[in-house]
Amino acid sequence: MKKIISTFLFLMIVITSLTIGQNKSERLFYKDVRIKEIPMAMQCWTFRKFSFMETLPKVEELGIKWLEAFPGQKIYPNKDVTIGPGMSDEDIKAVKDALKKHSITLKAFGVTNFDTSKEAARPTFEFAKTMGIKIIVIEPKYDDYKFIEELVKEYNIKIAVHNHAKPSKYWNPETVMKNVQGLDKRMGVAGDTGHWLRSGIDPVDAIRLCGDRLINMHLKDLDQFGIKEAQDVPFGTGKANVHDILAELTLQGYSGSLSVEHERGSDAMNPSPPIKKGLDYINSITYYKGYTSLLGNSANHSKHGWNHYGPGYFSLDRKTGVLISEGGMGLLWYSAKQYEDFILDLEFKCHAHNTNSGVFYRIPDYVTNNDYIHHSFEVQINDNDELTKHSTGAVYDAEAAKLHASNSTGEWNHYKITVIKDRVTVELNGVEVNKWKMEPRGKIMDFALEGYIGLQNHDSHAKISYRNIYVKELK
Repeated sequence: MKKIISTFLFLMIVITSLTIGQNKSERLFYKDVRIKEIPMAMQCWTFRKFSFMETLPKVEELGIKWLEAFPGQKIYPNKDVTIGPGMSDEDIKAVKDALKKHSITLKAFGVTNFDTSKEAARPTFEFAKTMGIKIIVIEPKYDDYKFIEELVKEYNIKIAVHNHAKPSKYWNPETVMKNVQGLDKRMGVAGDTGHWLRSGIDPVDAIRLCGDRLINMHLKDLDQFGIKEAQDVPFGTGKANVHDILAELTLQGYSGSLSVEHERGSDAMNPSPPIKKGLDYINSITYYKGYTSLLGNSANHSKHGWNHYGPGYFSLDRKTGVLISEGGMGLLWYSAKQYEDFILDLEFKCHAHNTNSGVFYRIPDYVTNNDYIHHSFEVQINDNDELTKHSTGAVYDAEAAKLHASNSTGEWNHYKITVIKDRVTVELNGVEVNKWKMEPRGKIMDFALEGYIGLQNHDSHAKISYRNIYVKELK
């Protein structure tokens, strides 16, 4: 028996070590993640010393467009009327008018609770419906999930379960996950990174555990880990590892917002300076800052705005946002907008050696025939070891790439194509492979200074995938 126990303990240690090692190994890749821009909201508790009306200009000044209100905040500086169910029509109109004036959208409400009955909870859902609120943040009793789910389905309003610090009932994200398992997908987690830190939980591990059940987040950074008395500090200066939090959310395709919440008591009368410092840090590590996705967002990938000319097509996995070609030769082109000076940032993967495709830009007119190839430019993709005007990184038939930088067949590659006036710069996997002053050459008879963007599906033997297609206009 002792031998069996010893063997079992040994195996558990090995398994645990492997798991921890795997997590550390996976963490190493976070530094390479191109972090997406996640909408920032403000949890009004940050400005709890001020009325709702006083809070709005402070939030606007920080450049934040989304808001999470909390129950009980005074609406006006000199009147004892508070935000929440039971507001008069006059106060509702005043709040809506003020939100419109400051170009702010009220997205969430919480942390709140209600008595344990469907009818007791209904006024909160009615209030959310009236105000256009999409998420109610709560810490419900364990027996209340059934009737809450019924209200979620009736009102189409999401419920996000919040965590306070240990020993509160939801301090461990596993508790929330067990309670929402099998319930409507609109019921999930409102993760509070500060309270996770105070409870000795790494926020990145918690986010990975919650996965697609993560509906809302309160973003905080603290000066200590595992200490209940830890204090808020600007993002990027504490123990939260905000970079890896955003990297993991990017990898998951998180489609929610991040509610900034700064609770440090000594900052309560003026929390804006540390918040601004933190937001500046987030902006500095956000790769896709100022970019627009051409395939929708993580919650709703789509080909809206795209048209296809010629044989074949591109299919889209709406969950992962990956395009894959079928047949050809054709062109999937983004017809919603023409671009003049811009950065086009995307990833592509060749499924076989000698896969052929290309990224077109400055297509001058709607594509109705093959004539576009003579009046636009194509940054070539051709999975081979050559270095010609028809190889990866070349401007097709005009200017060859200067060096190889492609990853192996079957691996994702990253293109960053910068077009300014008559200059194009092509970066492949972080390496500048082409820099050219554009001119009529080869197949290119002439070109315009603005046009559409397109992706080529070359033939049935040359499957190619694209994902993370972003564009940033340069003014």
